[in-house]
Amino acid sequence: MSSTTTTPRTLHRKPKVVFLNAARLDYDQQLDWSRLRNLCDELTLGDRDTVTDEAELLRMVQQQDIVVAKEMPVPAHILAQFPNTVRLICEAGTGYNNWPVALARKSRDLPVCNLPTYSTEAVAHMAVTYIMNFSVSMFRQQEMLRQGDRRNFTGPFTLPLRELNGSTVGLVSGAGRIGTRVAHVCLALGMKVYVSSRAGQFAPDHTLYGHPDVVCTSDVDEVLRVADYVSIHTPLNEQTRGSFGKAQIERMKPTAFLINTARGAVCAEDELVACLRDNVIAGAGLDVTATEPPAMDSPLWDLPNCWLSPHTGWRRLETRQRLVDMTADNIEAFVNANSPKDYINVVN
Repeated sequence: MSSTTTTPRTLHRKPKVVFLNAARLDYDQQLDWSRLRNLCDELTLGDRDTVTDEAELLRMVQQQDIVVAKEMPVPAHILAQFPNTVRLICEAGTGYNNWPVALARKSRDLPVCNLPTYSTEAVAHMAVTYIMNFSVSMFRQQEMLRQGDRRNFTGPFTLPLRELNGSTVGLVSGAGRIGTRVAHVCLALGMKVYVSSRAGQFAPDHTLYGHPDVVCTSDVDEVLRVADYVSIHTPLNEQTRGSFGKAQIERMKPTAFLINTARGAVCAEDELVACLRDNVIAGAGLDVTATEPPAMDSPLWDLPNCWLSPHTGWRRLETRQRLVDMTADNIEAFVNANSPKDYINVVN
């Protein structure tokens, strides 16, 4: 069983690696694992989307050097039972809130690494896809057609339409990689961009610094008041969990749309549902929810002004292949490291 005794971190040999829930990303069996496989003495690919049985999870990590998972919660009491053979944890994604990273470092001296850039373009494009659909009421038009309602083809148009050029997008916590990429795409479409960040200003080397159509502010309320589309890019942690709720939604324009491609639990979901029911805003597009998928009895499924996608921002084939290859990069750097300073993408 485990103990707090630390093991030298460096390997300088081919590791034994288990990807606990590899089926979560290779659900169509289209991914090329050869590079990662060639780095490993043994590579075990889990055949399920997640592993919920704690005994099975602990069995899977036995005799492993490196443990990889994709958006799969591993609680602290399970991590504490990992065998001493485990030298590295790889989160195969950007957010690492699924791992008790502080505990991993403090009690086990286990580095945790992530993939901060693998899905930047794809997730940014997902947010912009929602914006573009909302601007022409595309979702509502398709719903009307499915119901046999063709009035917009035969008579006066009944749905709101809005040009994107001249409209304003507000990016909550939007100064990071994905928010910045959303900003650049929206600028190319002729939109104005408001960004909230704790600093309230861009660093001089930021790609949006000094742009005449971009405002950076520490005042989230200012962003919410002016935006036609509000896109959330807030990382999930104990401080941000449930931080976007009724108070924030009520500051938005009644004609505005809310988009979340970050983490579902950043939103106070019950408050969001209540606001959508009361038509406080025009609608919401959610690629992420507090629980994925939402409970089968969740009102999110049936709200007429809420559109859901099953966390598809990262699921494009090219994005998933990049995830596999960048996971290999992290493992290769760790295996070949002469000291911890040679590791890459370590978050703790």
